[in-house]
Amino acid sequence: MNLFRLKILACAASLVAATALFAQAEENPNHQSHISVVASTVPANGDVNPYGVARVPRSSGSLVKGNILVSNFNNAANLQGTGTTIVQIAPDGSSSLFAQINASSLPGPCPGGIGLTTALAVLRTGWVIVGSLPTTDGTSATAQAGCLLVLDDHGNVVETFYGSLLNGPWDMAAWDAGDFADLFVTNVLEGTVAAGGNVVQQGTVVRLALKIHSGSAPTLQSITVIGSGFSQRTDPAALVIGPTGLGLDANAKTLYVADSLNNRIAAIHDPVFRDTSAGIGATVSQNEFLDDPLGLTVAPDGTILTVNGNNGLLVETTPRGDQVRKALLDSTGTPPGAGALFGLIDQRVGIYFVDDVSNTLNLFH
Repeated sequence: MNLFRLKILACAASLVAATALFAQAEENPNHQSHISVVASTVPANGDVNPYGVARVPRSSGSLVKGNILVSNFNNAANLQGTGTTIVQIAPDGSSSLFAQINASSLPGPCPGGIGLTTALAVLRTGWVIVGSLPTTDGTSATAQAGCLLVLDDHGNVVETFYGSLLNGPWDMAAWDAGDFADLFVTNVLEGTVAAGGNVVQQGTVVRLALKIHSGSAPTLQSITVIGSGFSQRTDPAALVIGPTGLGLDANAKTLYVADSLNNRIAAIHDPVFRDTSAGIGATVSQNEFLDDPLGLTVAPDGTILTVNGNNGLLVETTPRGDQVRKALLDSTGTPPGAGALFGLIDQRVGIYFVDDVSNTLNLFH
């Protein structure tokens, strides 16, 4: 790991704390009144099931500072692991297609094809990285390893990262230091398909160290397993359930992981510099309001925000593990909120999140 990283501070935007939002929601029994639809996430080709959410930190090429990128996991036929598009949405609700990825014209391997996941990040230098966990028919039986796709600021795929340590990249967090960047990625397919629905303890978190160049694509310096042994299994409705959301604290001292099957938030300490696996990490908080936590982000005040896959709740947890607040973000479906929520980010105006039931980017404010 390059020692110049010690001289570079992690970039943390000055954002409003989520606490006030939760307080408002708790004062009003109709939590939905604090939620507004920003825009549809469905592009012209009909892709649905929005998963990843990432804010554009700087304007570059087709990217506009402050806009939100959203990746789609399903195609127009609603087959999981077949979505190929990333849309760009402005805070005023205007949207455009940032990228539509063709599996037959990639610059490198991506085993199985394209099915864009929650693993989505935008670097300050304009590079966009997105994960692919592809299927051929929308079922877990045909799921393959996939890859990470690196796109330029015009939405063109310029390279792929793949190999034995990338097996079903599911979610991602990035530590962006300008000339260097670390990508933290959860993997959910190691041994999962072969287990046929049984739980296997083989989910991993890996760190990809990138060197960022001026005028050329990033180069991959190393891949290191920093977390392992997480529970995962295939699922008819969700395709696969395993370690999902990732979030870094302000100083990149702790990486938080949403351990979905165990209703748990885990902490991996010293994620940027560690060279060994922390196993399943230290348990920060478990059960209570947590019910299949999927998306995860860290608020500016250090609290951990997660969204549940089973009941549509947003949960606020302190670094000490106290679950201090909850708010209902989605109440549709049977049971309410099931499978609706994945990616989220905390911004100055509130919390942006995708709703897979309505195929929209929403704002909790």
